[in-house]
Amino acid sequence: MSNPAVHYDVIDGIAVIAIDNPPVNALGHAVRHGLIAALDRAEADSAVKAIVLGCKGRTFSAGADITEFGKPPRDPGLHEVIERFDNSTKPIVAALFGTTLGGGLELSLGCHFRVATADAKMGLPEVKLGLLPGAGGTQRLPRLIGPEKAVAAIVSGKMIGAKAAHADGLIDAIVADPIPGAIDFAKTMLADGRKLVRVRDRSEKITAAKADPSSFDKAASEATKRLAGVEAPAACVQSVRNAFTLPFEDGLAAERGMFMKLVMGDQSRAQRHVFFAEREAQKIPGMLPEVKAAKISRAVVIGGGTMGGGIAMNFANAGIPVTIIETDEQALTRGLDRVRQTYDVSVKRGALPEGATETRMALFSGTTDWARIAEADIVIEAVFEDMDLKKRIFAKLDAHARQGALLATNTSTLDVDAIAQSTKRPADVLGMHFFSPANVMKLLEIVRGKATSHQAIATAIGIGKTMGKVPVVVGNCDGFVGNRMLARRTTECERLMLEGALPQQIDAVVTRFGFPMGPFAMGDLAGLDVGWRIRKHRGVTAPISDALCEQGRFGQKTGRGYYIYENGSRTPAPDPEVETLIVETAARLGIMRRQIDDDEILERMTYPMINEAARILEEGIAIRPSDIDVVWVYGYGWPVWRGGPCFHADLVGLSKIAERLDHYAKATGDAGLAPSALLRQLAGESKGFADFGKAAKVAAE
Repeated sequence: MSNPAVHYDVIDGIAVIAIDNPPVNALGHAVRHGLIAALDRAEADSAVKAIVLGCKGRTFSAGADITEFGKPPRDPGLHEVIERFDNSTKPIVAALFGTTLGGGLELSLGCHFRVATADAKMGLPEVKLGLLPGAGGTQRLPRLIGPEKAVAAIVSGKMIGAKAAHADGLIDAIVADPIPGAIDFAKTMLADGRKLVRVRDRSEKITAAKADPSSFDKAASEATKRLAGVEAPAACVQSVRNAFTLPFEDGLAAERGMFMKLVMGDQSRAQRHVFFAEREAQKIPGMLPEVKAAKISRAVVIGGGTMGGGIAMNFANAGIPVTIIETDEQALTRGLDRVRQTYDVSVKRGALPEGATETRMALFSGTTDWARIAEADIVIEAVFEDMDLKKRIFAKLDAHARQGALLATNTSTLDVDAIAQSTKRPADVLGMHFFSPANVMKLLEIVRGKATSHQAIATAIGIGKTMGKVPVVVGNCDGFVGNRMLARRTTECERLMLEGALPQQIDAVVTRFGFPMGPFAMGDLAGLDVGWRIRKHRGVTAPISDALCEQGRFGQKTGRGYYIYENGSRTPAPDPEVETLIVETAARLGIMRRQIDDDEILERMTYPMINEAARILEEGIAIRPSDIDVVWVYGYGWPVWRGGPCFHADLVGLSKIAERLDHYAKATGDAGLAPSALLRQLAGESKGFADFGKAAKVAAE
């Protein structure tokens, strides 16, 4: 019986097996079944002397079929398929192109040879899902490129280009066209009588590590130095070590055992949750399939400051010409110079190739002439966070922008509807909240106003993806999703200091939880004056933080903030003067300080934010709980292996969180800490945010 997912042909005595499972040739059950059948056919045909494994479409296999995640396994599994290829008596050449990832690369490692096009990329990114390569990748890759390079590639999950792959021994040749090139390679190999050696039987690249593992130990330490507490990277290291300390079959069995343990664990569940949540976030209830993103050929950014320049860089990085508009030539020159310097630093560090600065800068132009707005398909305002200023700018945009252009504000807190009312086209207006540094951070909060059209939302999502961002559509309120929740944590930071904790203790708890930085070190990095200005605008106070700002202690840029930074150092050091200020302020306010344990600190750093997430869902500001998780993972450093605030809350249990919030509301006298209606309801029904999300999805459908 024919299998549409796998094609079979014979060309000049070479059997060509081609996977055809668009869009990424995932290795689903039909593909796996078809591969076994095709291999049986090739091996049974005496006229077939060699086999080529290739793919139709735009890429070699990108790995497992994600639609099978969480479902009962169906035979044959990928292990069985690879073992069959591995044991073939006829040489098999894999023809790689596009992106060969995960199980796709592992399948190719079960072949005797690999060729690839010059632009092909390959990798084992399973660690990004909290897993290790579970189909022999940790055992075969070290035998081809050496355990040191293998552990770096597997722990990082980064892709390897064809040139490097050829130099390291991962592929045997670079070809112009994958399947024809593989056929030619097979013919040459047959003509030369090249010896057939399975990858599993190769030992030359692991011999040195067997004798002296110190180089491997150093490479493993370097690969995992910022990953303490994360299970998958540690398992990857151990499994690669097994490649040179255990016989192949034992290493393979150990790899499978570690894979199964990881796949059942909370960390991998969290990372898989984020993987699917990121994709789900782009689905907007009620948006018809025919609504497509408008083409963006030219962009304008209003404001060439740090944020405006960073936003503009995103367009240039995507190959889209961008114009920066400033109030005067001096500000314009300063802004463009800052962009150039940022590119130069990236080139110097090797993050961009030589010549990239000039290539990217060629896409920039700058002007003080607002008439240039008429050229743009999208205009993003990125000026100081002042409502009157933004309203004046949007009135100008309305006068100059062409009809149908997308008009976006980069506000992080202000009312998008109020800004939109300064125009006669509120349907074309929305928020595009970039995170600093805008050219680096992946999150893009897209803020929909009451009148924002689906067309505008689709276009914002589309350009966000083009920029390499992770777009999440949220509703319009003070602080939207991320900053609204962050405000709750900030309040607790101030309280904890007054009640007895110190900045370094709080930061240590938060970083042990998995954040890259604690709230006080982050505040110093961003600049304490930013929050101070916002508090003044809102008419609220924070006794300790305000006092620091009044002393000119704005963080790293002044050498002093919550911490002290000696001699230009970026490493925070506790400052006795800050501790004195905290103690004196608490005494002045009549607060008796006490010892606060780390468990209480962690609860107060997370539970109030989770409570605010529930309010955000009640109000419809976020479409689904998983959207909130995506915002916090990609915008605020929530550890991906903890899945985001809502996922983490379900692991802890909402009943426990509600109980603790009631305790803290009573202890502090802050009624805002009491569990929200939704949180209390879900806790009372022994449900979680996941249950809420499922119910909301059913209702939307």
